Amino acid sequence: MPEVIFNGPEGRLEGRYSPGKEPDSPIALILHPGPQHGGSMNNRIVHALYHTFVRRGFASLRFNFRGVGRSQGSFSRGEGELSDAASALDWLQAYNQNSRECWITGVSFGAWIGMQLLMRRPEITGFITVAPPANVYDFTFLAPCPSSGLVISGERDESVPQESVKKLVTKLNQQKDITVEHRVLPGANHFFQGHLEELSANVDQYLSTAMGTAETEATR
Repeated sequence: MPEVIFNGPEGRLEGRYSPGKEPDSPIALILHPGPQHGGSMNNRIVHALYHTFVRRGFASLRFNFRGVGRSQGSFSRGEGELSDAASALDWLQAYNQNSRECWITGVSFGAWIGMQLLMRRPEITGFITVAPPANVYDFTFLAPCPSSGLVISGERDESVPQESVKKLVTKLNQQKDITVEHRVLPGANHFFQGHLEELSANVDQYLSTAMGTAETEATR
């Protein structure tokens, strides 16, 4: 996939981009786990999610937050990374001005950043959140959650207790007119080792249902 370099708040940001199949193809931005724990756009989960969107014809972008790989800057505990994500979405939209849908997905730390971006960008159609660290980061800003989406966690996640994720999903579903689905993958840990194909299959199936519903409503 083509390497891209684009401007971020603290200098250049490094990414990988795959154009969509059609001029109005939907777009997807994929955010990686925490840089302080070695997270990057080459994380196996991020890589699997990216290729799931690419196979579906999305214009897809994954990139390194500031201070990771060839991206300039240094880790700023979330505030700067949110600005990076906003810049990445700006770049993706600039190259896909006729896109009919916009999706955000994030893994662990990236899930926290992605949900903050969701609150700030009303054009985001839906989200997919993988292993959200609801026991570490504050998600109370999701009041209310503006879009429907999917939360995926591992049954044996050693970093994020299932109870904290369930509480988050329950809170999100209190908002009228949206549905946040929660899928727990049996036997999967925080890194979904041995379960990446199952993870991708769940994302693919969810997108088929969610986007099929959206297209049906749009034609009414």
